[in-house]
Amino acid sequence: MKKKFLDFAVTFIQKYKNYDEKELEKLRYGLEGIYLTFIKTAIILVIAFMLGIFKQVLLILLFFNIIRYTGFGFHADKSYQCLILSIIYFLTIPIFYIYVPLPSFFKLTICILCIISFILFAPADTPKRPLPNKKKRKIRKLLTVFIGGLYSIIIFAFPTSILVPSLLSSLTIEAIIIQPLFYKVFKQPYNNYKTYTKGLNT
Repeated sequence: MKKKFLDFAVTFIQKYKNYDEKELEKLRYGLEGIYLTFIKTAIILVIAFMLGIFKQVLLILLFFNIIRYTGFGFHADKSYQCLILSIIYFLTIPIFYIYVPLPSFFKLTICILCIISFILFAPADTPKRPLPNKKKRKIRKLLTVFIGGLYSIIIFAFPTSILVPSLLSSLTIEAIIIQPLFYKVFKQPYNNYKTYTKGLNT
């Protein structure tokens, strides 16, 4: 199925522009990412619907992608790993926050720990998307901390809102996937901008 989609998409695009081998490889990689994201999201939403948490998961996908855009974070190398981890991220964590009553102090502790994680580790780049520009890394860190703070304010300003478990889940997921230990568990390099910068200087 994936191969058929990629072959069809590449053939269709090539009708309007000719690509060399290197460009085709990049094109196929980008299209594969779109395909896998669509399939993964569809599976997650179907399961969420069956579990009765469809709205919350939709909100998590929105809030998480906003903070991930600035904070970056771990990307699985293999599609099956990505699917399994995504199910854990977007279904297991929100189920906990939705159905387990948490005191305000506990929510505050989670928010503080997440923001500390953003201060220490965001943005966490990947081997395929290093961030060699120091100024851009600083801006992304500040934006991630700001968004984390904004989410935290909303959580306590509207404590009974449907947004609360979704925002807590988004903060938690992002705080986890930028951890150096998380990269180490999956044997991926961390602070990839350092390696990228060394490569430019050699």
